[in-house]
Amino acid sequence: MVMSTFLSFIFPPPPSLVVSTMSVISLVSLANTGLSEIRGKHLNYSKFWNVNPSSEKQIKLSSKAGMLLLYTPAFLAGLASFWIFPHEGLRSTLLQSAVTLHFFKRDFEVLFIHKYSGGMLLDSAIPITLSYFLSAATMVYAQHLTQGLPEPPINLLYPGIVMFVIGIIGNFYHHYLLSNLRAKGEKEYKIPKGGLFGIVICPHYLFEIIQFYGVTFISQTLYAFCFTLGTTFYLLGRSYTTRKWYLSKFEDFPKNVKAIIPFVF
Repeated sequence: MVMSTFLSFIFPPPPSLVVSTMSVISLVSLANTGLSEIRGKHLNYSKFWNVNPSSEKQIKLSSKAGMLLLYTPAFLAGLASFWIFPHEGLRSTLLQSAVTLHFFKRDFEVLFIHKYSGGMLLDSAIPITLSYFLSAATMVYAQHLTQGLPEPPINLLYPGIVMFVIGIIGNFYHHYLLSNLRAKGEKEYKIPKGGLFGIVICPHYLFEIIQFYGVTFISQTLYAFCFTLGTTFYLLGRSYTTRKWYLSKFEDFPKNVKAIIPFVF
């Protein structure tokens, strides 16, 4: 019953061993990374760039260089998809556009919005870069494999567009608020204010999750669902440790502010 209901929301899983394998790998690896965050084993970027004991002996990138390394290959993969798989219908074009716009926005924020104070370890940057690139490429390829298949019984395309737009705008807005916390030349962290920061410490993660569910609804493929579910678990873990970090650094951090889900978690 549950499986038949779920299958009414997605295209039939493609007869592709690559896409099927990537679906499992994305879900399991991202969920495991989120669990590792809760256990204290962090990916070394942002405020956690040097928390692991061995980090001092590893190759360090500047935050800006590291973040560009993370997002640019995935952006180029999305851009190239318009040339590799052109004119495959409205749903595919919207999916390609959403993937490309997401990573373009990320690069734009790195160059013009974010203000950095730490660094990024190369050992963390490489697997994240590969994850983003492979997820972008696989999501587009999985969509390509739906050509000629009947549409899912329940069409989520237009709700997906709405969710994607809300997610990307909300994510950008809260990144902008974070960037305004520091004056020019300042590097210390402060308690974020404005927007939804009064009720959750990671509203930018919340809107990123909304954005990726929008992408999943646009796509309606098994791979998109697995990737987004895995991303949800990862951001839940990362937001949990972020809230814990703020509690340890600021005595006046409000205890009623949750990690990512207002009033709940």
